[in-house]
Amino acid sequence: MQFLVYILVYPFLWLISILPFKLLYLFSDFLYVIVYYIVGYRKKVVYENLKLVFPEKREIEIKRISNKFYHHFCDLIVESIKSLTISEAEMKKRFKFTNVELIRELEKKQRNTILMCAHYGNFEWIFILQTYIKSKGYGVYKPLANKYFDALIKRKRAKYNSYLISTKEAIPSLIRAKRNNELTISGFVADQSPRLDKAFYWNEFMGVNTPVHTGAEMLAKKLDMPVVFFAVNKIKRGYYETTFETITTTPKDYKNYEITNKYLKLVEAQIYKAPEFYFWTHKRWKHRKKQH
Repeated sequence: MQFLVYILVYPFLWLISILPFKLLYLFSDFLYVIVYYIVGYRKKVVYENLKLVFPEKREIEIKRISNKFYHHFCDLIVESIKSLTISEAEMKKRFKFTNVELIRELEKKQRNTILMCAHYGNFEWIFILQTYIKSKGYGVYKPLANKYFDALIKRKRAKYNSYLISTKEAIPSLIRAKRNNELTISGFVADQSPRLDKAFYWNEFMGVNTPVHTGAEMLAKKLDMPVVFFAVNKIKRGYYETTFETITTTPKDYKNYEITNKYLKLVEAQIYKAPEFYFWTHKRWKHRKKQH
């Protein structure tokens, strides 16, 4: 069944991916009507999330953010599909880095790096970074249920010397890389809610006491890896600018969870600046403690 779904869906995705960007965004506009007005995909989740973290905002403001978010959400869907066939030159034109030299300086010091971000802007196109640096890229992710689409995504990322690994594979893969003197940069999108049975650290995120992922910090301390945050700024439709910010180059000097807390503050700053570009469809605050 998985293969049948793959051979039926893939040609459709490929056809979308070869569309010029003007037509691609017309398709995104059409998709927005379907997703927002007809299907109403997770509209209740989005509304509840926005009301929870922005209790001071009026209904009209919540609706405005929600509307803008769904436009961006549909853009992100078609941009992810475009990744199947987009050229390196086109990607570099649309996804720029303001200070890639920060990563290059760490490479000169032979430091393997942990790169952290949020589900914000277009975090999918970060893999083009590999064309500017020497490090082998690892992206820690949750494998897709369909093994054929999962394999497709892995092949596309490998084109740019970037490899997807599951959470379970992360520690052994990076330990092995360090033993082999392999220069690596490993990406973590760590702003989502962990499973409750694995939630051992809680802290405020967007004003709500909620469980937090700490795997990136624990790995950084274990392998003495610098931690760098990258913020994606949407310049205009289809164009993004990314800036790196060092959280620490000496993770072992920090008390437990201090690195994670610094990361959360950086994510919050992004969201407060332009909330419409955050992934509000996720049930990020499904586990939370009552406020006093």
